[in-house]
Amino acid sequence: MSEVAAVVRHPKRWLILVVLMLATLVLVVDNMALNVAIPPLTEDLGATAQEIQWIIASYILVFAGLLLTSGSLGDRFGRRKLMIIGLVVFGLASLAAAFSKNPEQLIAARTLMGVGGALVMPSTLSILITVFEEDERRKAMSAWGAVSMVGLIGGPVAGGAIIAHFWWGAVFLINVPIAAIAIAAALVWMPESKAPAGKPDVLGAILSVIGMVSLTWAITEMPKGLDRASTLAAFGVAIVALTSFVIWQVKNPNAMVPMNLFRKRNFAGGSLALTLVQIGNGGLLLVLTQYVQFVMGYTPTEAGLAFIPLAIAALVFNGVGAALGAKVGNRVLTFVGLLTIAGAFIYLANAGEGFWPLALAMGLIGAGSGVAMPAAIGSLMGEIPPEKAGVGSALNDTIQQAGAALGVAILGSLLTAGYTDAMPESAPEQAKASIGDAFGVAAQTGDTGLIATAREAFVTAQGTTFLISAGMVVAAAILAVIVLRDKKKQPGDETPQQDPELVTAA
Repeated sequence: MSEVAAVVRHPKRWLILVVLMLATLVLVVDNMALNVAIPPLTEDLGATAQEIQWIIASYILVFAGLLLTSGSLGDRFGRRKLMIIGLVVFGLASLAAAFSKNPEQLIAARTLMGVGGALVMPSTLSILITVFEEDERRKAMSAWGAVSMVGLIGGPVAGGAIIAHFWWGAVFLINVPIAAIAIAAALVWMPESKAPAGKPDVLGAILSVIGMVSLTWAITEMPKGLDRASTLAAFGVAIVALTSFVIWQVKNPNAMVPMNLFRKRNFAGGSLALTLVQIGNGGLLLVLTQYVQFVMGYTPTEAGLAFIPLAIAALVFNGVGAALGAKVGNRVLTFVGLLTIAGAFIYLANAGEGFWPLALAMGLIGAGSGVAMPAAIGSLMGEIPPEKAGVGSALNDTIQQAGAALGVAILGSLLTAGYTDAMPESAPEQAKASIGDAFGVAAQTGDTGLIATAREAFVTAQGTTFLISAGMVVAAAILAVIVLRDKKKQPGDETPQQDPELVTAA
């Protein structure tokens, strides 16, 4: 019997996977439900376009800033412990968000939710790669990744249905029972896992938090202008802090982050490719949730249902990608999937209005994501040693979250600028700020022509934004095929016999 076949598998690994999927689900459902709730939230709280951006970005800012530290804490004190604490914080903050009375309160609640999310996310993937052996890890990661698609379906649909019958704050209440179930399941099924105790890297943690928070703050402030003193100062702090962080990690024998990971082409190339994808995808949901409600006139429930083609395609092709991975390899799957996503963006930029063109594009994005993402993540995660699973997972998450924040800032700014430029000079100044503001002005003045003008301007700006997104994803595809390499099987490596528990779980 080969060495791989002799490995003793964790008897509760598939139950543990269910817990990890629940913990991830609560984060995905929240973000998707929030997107659907933006229009009624804007009207009820009287939030400006900039406040709406901060309601979205505050979560990302704190989430990205704390990921590395929380991943390191999980490795040191216990990944299950950190995940449970994060779920408690996330659930309580969701309650606070549900009953916010103004944009400031909601931003504060979303910030706390970011803290909870940062504690949860690195733990899920790090526990997965330590519990599952390499031959089963691809299927486990595929199932774990598929939970995002469940959130894509459940979040908007449930959020839209709730908004149709209750107030917008009720969408945050979805998080509470999911978090509670995940906590109970973790306590019952999941064992604790952590790395051998070492000297804590306090300075590294401080520098990473300052650097990532400053960077995300600067990115979020970019739409106001790069020449603003506050934005330049934030970028300056980020550069100094992150440069100092890298230098310290290289010199410190007890470094929080294993910098030698970036010498491995699968980790470095996969991380950079995923960053470009996140930048390209950053504005997708921000744009489309406004498009289907303001331009196509969908209700919040219908807006949620509009994302079903994306979710179904991703679920199907996630399984296809997992099945083909061992035969085709991560490199080819990543390349093909990313080109499919890019093609969908190009089609979106030129497609006419209506549900079916949108559904086709969403299906293509879902199919491409289902094939590419598990392959790319599996390629880079395969380079992380088990004792650094938490901080390694957090490093991957941090890179992607920075890309997502950059994508929202850049593509959001491009969308706003394109919309403003496309509006006629005769339009009211407030209506030029955003399509939501234009609808508000039209409601006050009874100017139905302004609504048609705003819709036309938004569609024009949207096309340009999607073409730029396509360029980002094409760059990621080229990078992936150049840099990524599939590991060759060594003589004597054999796939273990099919485990009955694996058949049952699959």
